[in-house]
Amino acid sequence: MDAFARDLRYAVRTLLHMRGVAVVAILTLALGIGATTTMFSVVHAMLLRQPPFADPERLVILFNTSVTPREGLQRLRW
Repeated sequence: MDAFARDLRYAVRTLLHMRGVAVVAILTLALGIGATTTMFSVVHAMLLRQPPFADPERLVILFNTSVTPREGLQRLRW
């Protein structure tokens, strides 16, 4: 435990002398943790959690198709 405390004091002293590096390191960690948390929250909400419906397997998507001479076949989600 004494070696850990000594290493921690040395790391803090070194970062205080090199403040620019410390700021960049802290900002990089904060940005990485924030981006990871955001992506996990989105993936959890969209893919992992059950939909808030009684019978989610009965949900359907309706499409409206039309053919125009200029644009051809179009599929529009309703």
